[in-house]
Amino acid sequence: MQNQELLDSIKRSAKQDRFKGQDYYMIDDLLTDEQKIARDAVREFVRGEISPIIEDCYERAIYPRHLIKGLAELGAFGPSLPEKYGCAGTDETTYGLMMQELERGDSGIRSAASVQGSLVMYPIYRFGSEEQRMKYLPKLAAGEFIGCFGLTEPDHGSNPAGMITNIKEDGDHYILNGAKMWITNSPIADVAVVWAKDEEGVIRGLIVDMDTPGVSAPEIHGKLSLRASITGELVFEDARIPKANLLPNVKGLKGPLSCLTKARYGIAWGALGAAMDCYESALRYSLEREQFGKPIAGFQLTQKKLAEMITEITKAQLLLWRLGGLMDAGKATPAQVSMAKRNNVAMALDIAREARQIHGGMGITNEYPCMRHMMNLETVLTYEGTHDIHLLITGMDVTGLNAFK
Repeated sequence: MQNQELLDSIKRSAKQDRFKGQDYYMIDDLLTDEQKIARDAVREFVRGEISPIIEDCYERAIYPRHLIKGLAELGAFGPSLPEKYGCAGTDETTYGLMMQELERGDSGIRSAASVQGSLVMYPIYRFGSEEQRMKYLPKLAAGEFIGCFGLTEPDHGSNPAGMITNIKEDGDHYILNGAKMWITNSPIADVAVVWAKDEEGVIRGLIVDMDTPGVSAPEIHGKLSLRASITGELVFEDARIPKANLLPNVKGLKGPLSCLTKARYGIAWGALGAAMDCYESALRYSLEREQFGKPIAGFQLTQKKLAEMITEITKAQLLLWRLGGLMDAGKATPAQVSMAKRNNVAMALDIAREARQIHGGMGITNEYPCMRHMMNLETVLTYEGTHDIHLLITGMDVTGLNAFK
């Protein structure tokens, strides 16, 4: 039924995706041919498969699961992981450019890909055994398995160290109890990477098969943001998890935090894509919309808005290009990634709001993408570390003083 609704919405859609992309400082000259090919492939996928249906999906709170196969074929799931495991083996800048284009389509679609690659596949690759890698990564890369990541709890968001989800040994198994909240993909997931405290209070990571008795994932309804993404809980009630599913190569909070650094890097790129989409829509509309006998693009206040938008987009592009190089060289710090995530998401949200104003009354309708991006970005501002938490991360990095305690 869901796929039929989506097909019907495509037939009804008369809107054309006219996105071209912005490159005010000729940053394309800094990219390799392979990077541009990967970006353009995702851009065409968004143009043909996401843009025609995304407004209907958002309005009806439908996650377009049929896109998973196409995303897998693009290599959008864990693209920077090795080819040995069915992944594309790209550099980190290519990964970022792919996330940029996906979020240009919709934050919810990019979120699904980010969770799959950065929060599920990455920890299995980095902290898992070779047996675990071979069992899960090829199926996750191919979209045959959908994954989710369980860290945030109902009472422990910005302070994950306070988690109460726990495991206790029982022969060849662990008994897992607890609950996680705000989990992208959980209602449709086949596998979850879950973080829990052992009997000594040490945080450990486990691969949880979602068909395990005692594991449930109720969907969260009523969202006014990321409506084209599916979100739920993870509930564990005496779930028996084989000891073979414990991630053997990590202990403590550094495990989940390193995953979040990887995800935040993708978010920084994704937010740029949303900003680019809003800017381009506003520029096009301002050249076409006439008031007082001329296009509104000819008025000083409109030009001020547009000039500030393209300036901030260009600054963000340069920031990410440099950060991508640092990631590839293994030199990027978590604090540098935090700065990019905080800056670019706040920038994108400001641009979405200003672009909405340029569209006037039409800006609140789904004829244009700005309101949807704006609502989505309100969530992106909060998840994977809130705006304020990332400010404190930067503050601690430059002062050496911890303001969290």
